[in-house]
Amino acid sequence: MRLKIPMPLSFILGQQKKLQKKILKAMPSLPLTAPTRTVRPRKPRTVRTRLIEVTGFGTNPGHLRMLEYVPPKARKGAPLVVVLHGCLQTADDFDKGSGWSALAREGGFVLLYPEQRKSNNPNLCFNWFRPSAVARDRGELMSVRQMIDNACSRHHVDRKRIYIQGLSAGGAMASALLATYPELFAAGQIVAGLPFGAARDAMSALSVMNSGINRTPQEWGDLVRAVTPHAKKMPMVSIWHGTADRVVSVANARATLSQWLDFYGLEEADGRQVMIKGQAAMVWHDAAGKPVIEFCLIDGMGHGLPIMAKRSATAKAGMPYMLEGGISAPTHMNRAILAGR
Repeated sequence: MRLKIPMPLSFILGQQKKLQKKILKAMPSLPLTAPTRTVRPRKPRTVRTRLIEVTGFGTNPGHLRMLEYVPPKARKGAPLVVVLHGCLQTADDFDKGSGWSALAREGGFVLLYPEQRKSNNPNLCFNWFRPSAVARDRGELMSVRQMIDNACSRHHVDRKRIYIQGLSAGGAMASALLATYPELFAAGQIVAGLPFGAARDAMSALSVMNSGINRTPQEWGDLVRAVTPHAKKMPMVSIWHGTADRVVSVANARATLSQWLDFYGLEEADGRQVMIKGQAAMVWHDAAGKPVIEFCLIDGMGHGLPIMAKRSATAKAGMPYMLEGGISAPTHMNRAILAGR
């Protein structure tokens, strides 16, 4: 009889350290702006917004922090936007760079920022590669779900207008939330992220970040179907990625597209090209003519969130992973929120 020896803890910790080194080594070397564009952000003229921490929002099995911004204009039935930061970022960092709180103030919607703790991940990455963290009603996903329920109850949010955006590791967690809790969201934006189910541990996470993983569209789609067998409502999914990303390969954006195309029963050839503020993108519609998938590759952009600091008094290029991309992912999503899509 052959005994199965469990994987040593030292090996697991070693793989975690390799993942951390990958992030630390690759990220600081990236240009903070796209190669062909250099801008000087204007000095913000608006009052600085402060995120407020909320405690006691639930059992919090993922041990995350909950921060929120509720603008004075927010009324009963306002939308809710959930924003997931990337590695080496905090909620406050992300908010200052992206300008989300300014958009919330103008649009009157509630803003929710789940935040990672160093005790969970030394680099403040959401643990998208741990099965226990991305399973329905478990770990970090359950913590985010509890935050959403708490915000909806306290602020009387319109539950049909909940949106989510995530960058990098936050983008991978957004993928997991859209797949496992599709009934919660009207739409989600995955920026420089990864498809749901791309990795199951730190070692496979490194590999998929570097070069993606070879799976058929059906295999990708099956991963979503396995966790949403009876979903009656599915979100619109918007996928954004820079073609010069050296931290998370652009192959992951294409895999995410394959995953959702297969889930929706669509072919790549079914898409049509549109222009978003001068940026080419592809959109796919369901049988009723409703847009269900959006795909935007930004030529020459590295790893980060595309913003337009040149035309904004609040978004800030020059902050880590906030890139002048000629187009703003938060602003584009904000248009969909205000339009009620």
